[in-house]
Amino acid sequence: MYFLISLFVGTTEIIFILFISILVFGADKLPDIAKGMGRGMSSMKNAASEIKDEISRGIKEDNSDLADEFNNEVRKVKDEFDNVSNTIKRDL
Repeated sequence: MYFLISLFVGTTEIIFILFISILVFGADKLPDIAKGMGRGMSSMKNAASEIKDEISRGIKEDNSDLADEFNNEVRKVKDEFDNVSNTIKRDL
């Protein structure tokens, strides 16, 4: 996902989007919007973690060797999500 964002959106585009956001919402509302986005991303991380834990428990109950592969894939997705959220945090 980070690759797709970085492929189509550069620094100048991000600055332009921030400028338009300030014009549309005003500088006083942007921190509230950023907090809301942060809370939303946090809740998405928590939900993804709960789903991962539930699936991992189900896989372990089956004594399957797929647990390691699944955990590796989840880690990759989590790392990509963290990269995107860190980029957003830096830009705001």
